[in-house]
Amino acid sequence: MGDDDANIEDDFITWKDKFWPAVCEKYNIESAGEEELTRQFRHVLHPPDEVSPNSVFTGEIAKLHSLQVQRPPYDSKNPFLAQITVNRELHRGGDRSCLHVELDISDSKMRYEAGDHVAVYPINDMDLVERLGQLTNANLDEIFSLINTDQESSKKHPFPCPTSYRTALSHYVEITALPRTHILRELVEYCSNEEDKKKLLLMATNTQEGKSLYQSFVVDACRNIVHILEDLPSCKPPLDHICELLPRLQPRYYSISSSPKLHPETVHITAVVVKYKTPTGRINKGVATTWLAQHKPEPGKPLPRVPVYIRKSQFRLPMQTQTPIIMVGPGTGLAPFRGFLQDRAFVRASGKEVGENILYFGCRHRDEDYIYQEELEEYEKNGDVKLNLAFSRDQANKVYVTHLLENNMDELWDVIGNRNGNFYICGDAKNMAVDVRNIVLKAIKEKGGRTETEAVQFLKKLESVKKYSSDVWS
Repeated sequence: MGDDDANIEDDFITWKDKFWPAVCEKYNIESAGEEELTRQFRHVLHPPDEVSPNSVFTGEIAKLHSLQVQRPPYDSKNPFLAQITVNRELHRGGDRSCLHVELDISDSKMRYEAGDHVAVYPINDMDLVERLGQLTNANLDEIFSLINTDQESSKKHPFPCPTSYRTALSHYVEITALPRTHILRELVEYCSNEEDKKKLLLMATNTQEGKSLYQSFVVDACRNIVHILEDLPSCKPPLDHICELLPRLQPRYYSISSSPKLHPETVHITAVVVKYKTPTGRINKGVATTWLAQHKPEPGKPLPRVPVYIRKSQFRLPMQTQTPIIMVGPGTGLAPFRGFLQDRAFVRASGKEVGENILYFGCRHRDEDYIYQEELEEYEKNGDVKLNLAFSRDQANKVYVTHLLENNMDELWDVIGNRNGNFYICGDAKNMAVDVRNIVLKAIKEKGGRTETEAVQFLKKLESVKKYSSDVWS
């Protein structure tokens, strides 16, 4: 019932609509009917002479001045301001961009292992911030606070306050996400046009018609809050209410694409810059990758800095270096495996015995988006990796890593069934990870002689002992 197959909020509301009558019936409670819309936070505008500039938040995550005066330990509430020392393009052609970024963590006392994630706190696009200010007729430099009306709540503010609207929209609220239906419901009262009201109200209902309108108008058309206000011109909400309604801007997580054995002082990120045209003809951009793409080190200028912290991961190399491993990572799914290969090549060069490293990597074209080609081929030459490469669009029939994996089921079963090896998968959760899992199940059945039920149990066992690990995103 909690399957996020289409819209997780719809699924929840459908469940909630059945849940409350059931509770009322069981405990003999009278339902009060429609709930009133009440704001959770009280808006306070601070006149210029009321707050000293020293007490105004300017983008810190939790503690005032924590980005100006840096003190370890660094974590999600106290990120480290890392210098970007390298920021280069990995693609050699095509219309997409993939960045290789190196962050200097030498002064941070932060440690990482191959397979960990680095969290990057991005800043929203300034053009979108300005546009939202125009659409709500707000002065972005005004200083304000939002204060919780519930005295008992531990959460006094939705984000650090007092701050300016500009800072809130740049650092604290998620303005590019697709607004949930409850936000649309709140916007209704700010519309002067009946058609606009009806449209928003309908999308906020749980009817089939409302759901399909929300799907087409918001989800399929990729409309964020700016686009919705542009396309419903009679809707004029105050900016403080928008700031209250929108979710907090979250850090973006990237699989670290380096090993601390080789790079103890730097963390490497491999990320495709998100940029696409929506059905309404607008260009939508990823928050973090767009920001990173604009911040490249330049000679004679101070290095750009970005707030980061390390998040430990369960995605780990085997304890025994002689354990063989299979890695499946098309596109930027290669990132953690670049760290794994650096790690194992380093160990092997220092004289230890290292098990076989088998990598499945795929991209569109060998001469456009085959990232880290020279490194991988060098590892292959040195005997540090066995490469299985799929270039999906270099021939008439599309070839993916899943095709290669299916052709090598004997080897696959030998590694996980006979040699106690580890299997790793990184990349797109929706299609690729599901297909790979099915091929592994097929290998367990056909090559390992198991029934369907036994194969599922076998794979579950592998997962529980971290012999089958996935680091995937949708």
